[in-house]
Amino acid sequence: MKKFLALILALVMALSLVACGSGAASSAGSAAASGSTSAAAGGKVGIAMPTKSLERWNRDGSYLKEQFESAGYEVELTYSDNDVNQQVNDIENLISDGVSILIVAAIDGESLTNVLDSADEAGIPVISYDRLIRNTKAIDYYVSFDNYTVGVLQGQYVIDTLGLKEGDTSKSYNIEFTAGDPADNNAGFFFNGAYDTLKTFIDSGVLKIVSGQTKFEEVATAAWDTSTAMNRMQNILASYYSDGTQLDIALCSNDSTALGVTQAIESDYAGSNTPIITGQDGDEANLKNIVDGKQSMTVYKAVANEAVVTLALAQAILNGETPDEGLTSQFDCECAYDTTSYDNGTGIIPSYLLTPTVVTADNIQEQLVDTGYYTMGTDGYPVAVG
Repeated sequence: MKKFLALILALVMALSLVACGSGAASSAGSAAASGSTSAAAGGKVGIAMPTKSLERWNRDGSYLKEQFESAGYEVELTYSDNDVNQQVNDIENLISDGVSILIVAAIDGESLTNVLDSADEAGIPVISYDRLIRNTKAIDYYVSFDNYTVGVLQGQYVIDTLGLKEGDTSKSYNIEFTAGDPADNNAGFFFNGAYDTLKTFIDSGVLKIVSGQTKFEEVATAAWDTSTAMNRMQNILASYYSDGTQLDIALCSNDSTALGVTQAIESDYAGSNTPIITGQDGDEANLKNIVDGKQSMTVYKAVANEAVVTLALAQAILNGETPDEGLTSQFDCECAYDTTSYDNGTGIIPSYLLTPTVVTADNIQEQLVDTGYYTMGTDGYPVAVG
């Protein structure tokens, strides 16, 4: 059914080439608009986002909508308020509305099997966006960032900042991990990337996890919730650090959890030092904390580029093509084609993986403002574009 639909659509669509811009929404949008808008006439795209409660998903939805509309598509964009049942209903409605392709960022990667199987039966291709959707053969492709590398960058930042060297056990540091939502397939990759990068130093005793909480399920944060992360860190500080024991690193998988951990440290930490705090996403509140010296770094994922890649992939699918590594030659940004890493339980899902970037107080201007992703407000803090 998918092939038949794609061949029919190929008669009315032509693939427009797009490129990841060095700027954000404006340059990425103009790249998509450079193709013939009539080429995509008649295509309806269904986009299902998890929630508006996390800043990054608002950016993702906005960029995706802009990209597809600039290329001439009709777009239905839904947000499901972190409610799995609502997302199932949203996708059912998109299928009923006759979308040509579905782009889904799942709330729970394990809970969409039945509804996406219905999409498959209706001949609707599905792109798993940012989070891998599991246990359904309906997924055609996966577009995301190299999620394991996100954790590697966080771990490497700790190594570089502290000047850790293998074999040197002359000094030790205390570290606590805060990971993400167990329902998010990416969360394990983030945690494992960081933990694996630091494992040599944990095993040698250079990095000590005072709480003893070393497993993903022990440090996970349901729904990436800021308050949940704050409460957990408050409990850790009260139980293990109230006697003045120094906390040197709070390795947080993303910015919403880092925000809660930072709040806990500000209110409940008895030590005199400022711990290293990592994050991910470039949320405005966290960038403000980075400028103010409260958070050390964030791993930024240029979701404007993720939207550009998704558009090119969707156009190729609807054009009856079989996208492969050759699609990456269209992009100015770093994007790898991966056919080995992501198995959703039914087989390997071909994946397009973009490369994330470390952002600190020293390079915010270069990485976020000069590239057009953010503007610098009059108060000296970055404000997201789009």
